[in-house]
Amino acid sequence: MEVAGDGAQARIVLKDLTKIYGGGSGSEVPAVDTVSFDVREGEFVALIGPSGCGKSTILNMVAGLIPISGGEILIDERPVVTGTPTPKVGYVFQRDTVYPWRTVRKNIGLGLELNGVPKAERERQVAEIVGRAGLDGFEDAFPITLSGGMRQRVSLMRTLIMRPEILLMDEPFGALDTHTKLEMHKLLLEIWNQEQQTVVFVTHDLGEALTLSDKIIVLSARPGRLKEIFDVPFERPRDAVSLRETPEFSALFSKIWHSLGEEFRRTSAEG
Repeated sequence: MEVAGDGAQARIVLKDLTKIYGGGSGSEVPAVDTVSFDVREGEFVALIGPSGCGKSTILNMVAGLIPISGGEILIDERPVVTGTPTPKVGYVFQRDTVYPWRTVRKNIGLGLELNGVPKAERERQVAEIVGRAGLDGFEDAFPITLSGGMRQRVSLMRTLIMRPEILLMDEPFGALDTHTKLEMHKLLLEIWNQEQQTVVFVTHDLGEALTLSDKIIVLSARPGRLKEIFDVPFERPRDAVSLRETPEFSALFSKIWHSLGEEFRRTSAEG
């Protein structure tokens, strides 16, 4: 297995990853251009950049949901095969994907049910994770009766109950209000501190990236290229609220914002 610079194993490796949409003469649209980076064991990495820079496209290629046009993606030294689930990998989408006809407990336990886990064990695991998510008392509620934040908790718990070692997250909190988003940050940090999954987190929110991640990868305007990588040195465990009040947070925010701002200006000029 490849070893990252600090000696930790690289669980995810991207080598010259490229994605071109469309086909035929003159109709190709380059989305991602020769992007290379790795994600180490237990590392929380955020991808950030202007709208349309290929953040979600990269995540979907890592997940094997869409084919690559060039380069290579390795997970635990094995190439990702489009359309074939990769063991130990979980995906949390932009919007909650709860099923409206299933209760909270049945939504969360769906993966266990499909895997043939006996009912008694399934109920035990669901009850445990419902408590961790602060969903006690809502086990038999249907999604239509829940807030957006609660539905996203259900989506997150449905993924986490499968014990993924690698977690891919595509702007999962983007549609939430600021207070609810901070509550989700707190929950995610608590779970990550316990489970230490390897995480790739796509976001357009720099404050969110700084709050959650160990490393921030900045992508250029389309076609997305790797522009800069920033280490996030804040100690863990982190408080999602008080961290943002520190001068260290403000200083790193300003530094990365300058890099992002250049790409935002490029996007505006080309638009």
